[in-house]
Order: sequence, then C-alpha cells, then structure tokens
Amino acid sequence: MTGELGSFGVGAETNPGSFGVGAETNRVGGDRPLLAVLDYGIGNLHSAQKALEKCGADARLTADAGLIRDAAGVVLPGVGAFGACMDALRGAGLENDAHASVASGRPFLGICVGMQMLFTRSEESDDATGLGVIDGTVAWIPAGPKIPQMQWNRLQIRRDDPMFAGLGDDAWVYFVHSLHGVPDDPEVVAATVEYGTTINAAFRSGNVFAAQFHPEKSSRPGLRLLENFVDICRDAA
Repeated sequence: MTGELGSFGVGAETNPGSFGVGAETNRVGGDRPLLAVLDYGIGNLHSAQKALEKCGADARLTADAGLIRDAAGVVLPGVGAFGACMDALRGAGLENDAHASVASGRPFLGICVGMQMLFTRSEESDDATGLGVIDGTVAWIPAGPKIPQMQWNRLQIRRDDPMFAGLGDDAWVYFVHSLHGVPDDPEVVAATVEYGTTINAAFRSGNVFAAQFHPEKSSRPGLRLLENFVDICRDAA
C-alpha cells in the first residue's frame, strides 16, 4: 500500500456546500508571481499547477533549473510511493534544485507525498532516503481506523502561520494517505487532524510549508491556503 493512492482530477471530490477549483475566488490580482512546480514525471502534477494558476500565480510545471532559480516560489507535489517519487525526483535531476530552492529562503510548498519527500526517511520505503529538509520519519498511521484515510477531515491549527490566514476554525480538507510525518522536533507541526489518534497534517520549517492533505482538492479552505501561498510569494518577489 502506498502513501498516496492514485490521483484525481481537480475538483473531483466534493463535500456538502463545497466546490472544486472551478469555484470563484476573490483574491486573484494582476500581479502573478512566477511559481515553479517541480516536474519529475510521476503522478498528476498538473492539478497543483492548475489550482495555483486559478489562485493568481503564473505557475509553470518545469524541470528547468533556470526557471526554478528565477521563480518567486517553488512547489513540490506528489502522489504514489515515497521511494518511487524520490527515485523519479533524482532521475529528473531535481534533487539539487529542490535543496537549492529551500536554501535560497524563497517560499517552498510540499503537497501530500511531496510533503513526505521533505522528511529524512519513510517506513514505506526502508531503502530510500528523503530530502531531509524536515528531520524525522514518515510513519504508518497507527492501526485502528480504516487505512488509508480517504475523506474530508477537520483541520486543527496548532500555530499561527500566514498560510492559515482566513481559514477560520472550521476548515475541512481532503486526505488520501496511509502515512503521516512524525518530525524529530514537534514544534514544526503546524496542524493536525483526528483519525483514531492525532495525525500530523501540516508543517512549518523556516521558509518551507508542507501539507499532507490536498489543498487543490479541498474546496474553499484549500483554495484559500493556495491563495495565501501565492500572496506570500508575491510579497517575497
């Protein structure tokens, strides 16, 4: 079983009173910051790119080192197995670009398995090493509830962060995963959800924000989070 089961089209999932990425947003301005969405050829990477474009970015799916270097912000999405995704990232020659982007201090966003890839290691792939941006292990969700978690769940925000601006106290987001990040430093946990036990759902480490859930499939809360990332990149450019 993999950390992410398959991929879905943008806005494919709905919950009562919610809308997909085609929903109206109110914060798309004329200044569209350039965002590099790392293209390592595995999974449905286009859904994150399209959502970021909807939220006001000039988002490019790319493996071009120059474009990645020039971008105001960098995004690492991912679906599938941890080891396969790390192999694909390295095979595409993007590991150094990912590290350089983080080291540059520019806003960096990891999504789902892209979030997991930022950790040191994963119990899913014992022989694979991650990027090590967040020290810790991606661990299996403890036994009890149905695995994978494939549902909407209420985000419990644990620390103030500009990525959470406007989300409020009742933000439901969409998950499809069997593992979650367990950092060595619990202070980097930015949000959790309850699923049999407390599951880590989002992280903040310096300029890096990482989410286990899919913001591009999470209706208005997800769009707002992506809009916040675009705004942060716009301000940083």
